[in-house]
Amino acid sequence: MAASFPSPIICKATTNNNHPHALDSFHVRRAAEIADKSAGFTSPHPNFGCVIATAGKVVGEGYLYAQGTKPAEVQAVEAAGELCRGATAYLNMEPGDCHGDRTAVSALVKAGITRVVVGIRHPLQHLRSHALRAMRSEGLQVDVLGEDLKSKIVEEALKSCLIVNAPLIYRAASRVPFSVLKYAMTLDGKIAASSGHASWISSKESRYRVFELRGRSDAIVVGGNTVRKDNPQLTARHGGGHVPIRIVMSRTLNLPEVANLWDVSSVPTIVVTQRSARKSFQKFLASKGVEVVEFDILNTRDVLEYFYDRGYLSILWECGGTLAASAISSGIIHKVFAFVAPKIIGGKNAPTPVGELGMVEMTQALDLIDFSYEQVGGGSIGPDMLISGFLQPFPDPTPVIPSVDETYAIDPSVTPYESSIIFFYKTWDLYGAFSNFSPHPIQMPDENGDYQTWSSVEHYYQAHKFVGVNDPVARDFVEDIKSAKSPEEAARMGRTIQRQHPDLVRSDWDTVKIDVMYRALKCKFSIYPHLNSMLLSTAGSVLVEASPHDLFWGGGRDGEGLNYLGRLLMQLRSEFLGESLTSSESSFLAL
Repeated sequence: MAASFPSPIICKATTNNNHPHALDSFHVRRAAEIADKSAGFTSPHPNFGCVIATAGKVVGEGYLYAQGTKPAEVQAVEAAGELCRGATAYLNMEPGDCHGDRTAVSALVKAGITRVVVGIRHPLQHLRSHALRAMRSEGLQVDVLGEDLKSKIVEEALKSCLIVNAPLIYRAASRVPFSVLKYAMTLDGKIAASSGHASWISSKESRYRVFELRGRSDAIVVGGNTVRKDNPQLTARHGGGHVPIRIVMSRTLNLPEVANLWDVSSVPTIVVTQRSARKSFQKFLASKGVEVVEFDILNTRDVLEYFYDRGYLSILWECGGTLAASAISSGIIHKVFAFVAPKIIGGKNAPTPVGELGMVEMTQALDLIDFSYEQVGGGSIGPDMLISGFLQPFPDPTPVIPSVDETYAIDPSVTPYESSIIFFYKTWDLYGAFSNFSPHPIQMPDENGDYQTWSSVEHYYQAHKFVGVNDPVARDFVEDIKSAKSPEEAARMGRTIQRQHPDLVRSDWDTVKIDVMYRALKCKFSIYPHLNSMLLSTAGSVLVEASPHDLFWGGGRDGEGLNYLGRLLMQLRSEFLGESLTSSESSFLAL
């Protein structure tokens, strides 16, 4: 019988309950732990957790399920109720007030919380320290790990806060999505036999772990060689929830016409290639519903910068050695997961996980940082060993560039609204409240004139693709979308149903969808005063939804998009101001 280890080989520090920071550290680690609970069920997003404790006892906790859903702090306050009075709130990360209403801070203040312990400041510059100042101005005692609280045990809690939001922290610092390289290899370092056969190197326990990694990612990247030899599906296969987009990188488009990745009925595929490569094959891919993005010169850094602009937070690389080497050499790989199977395959020409890096001495080797070893398993222990670690150190969280508000305090001539063009996209952006994904419920009349509550503009918009269709299945789709837990899930459901059941989409959708969006946006900006003020404060600026791939609602990659979302917001702004459009806006709004 093969030897097995009784538990995963992970070093864990013991907690000294007599240490003055022991309870604080314990509760912050718990906040980080629950913050990670939503991973794999919706598109990757900042992870927030909140634990409320009094006299050392936890009385309430909550975590952010997705962008556009109820804040963790609000959930924890609701769970604790009256026990919040005089209690301490523990947060893995400073609240992110993306929507101008300070919901999280207000919940803690109104509940009677007297002290807040924060793991890390918010890594996004336009949100950093704002909530800390707001809480302190309300008289709360605020302690930040590593700043107000310092000790070895605090360092361990701080590390857990950094790891749970590593994608956001690295993305903010490097201006590319957090990138993880994953591979499985034999004990002698091969990812396939000399023939190219690779099914399966790793155990089923390791493969299940890979599904979890995929579910935590916005996208999975493979090269053309992987498509030709393995014909992968690249699904998360976790029985529901978020499914990452598949990305294929190929300079020449020397790809097969028959491939699992060309089936986009359940999840989209994007092929990135060099400009003018096999135009006929590009047309073939387009006919299959596959999106093709061209680059003048295809390289890994430009591709990652493009997907950064597209709003991606985390990307998993499951490519071969050549593409892996290119990504590592470009400095875009932040973390590595290596599954090592207790097998030997040999072969002089058998492929290895990483190709040529140009290194000739062992002193040039790249060392993993903060690495760990784990024998893979869930309920049962598998035979493989997982070695994981970071290729790049955690970015320094100390702010270097002052925020717009900080700059304005020094130089009042520099205002937050100086630019003539204001871009918005993800809900965590500076103008994230303009997004149709923002967490602002609206009340809209149904077909009978009765008002219904929708969790967000995106819920309303996606459901109305099927409203009025005389079919019970279509009516069920409307209710399913309406009850989606987050705007991301509502969007995924609506788009998937539209692809799979085009016959159930209302016949006039193409002509009414702009009006549907307009009515929902008008309701949102009419009932929330702080959103109305934010919109009016942009007077004189052109608003552009910065999606590089949505050429209808967004501005496109190079400004070629129609930007209808930005147009509708400018139209609403003009109506609220009671003014005619400026000549520059009129020109921009013209069809």
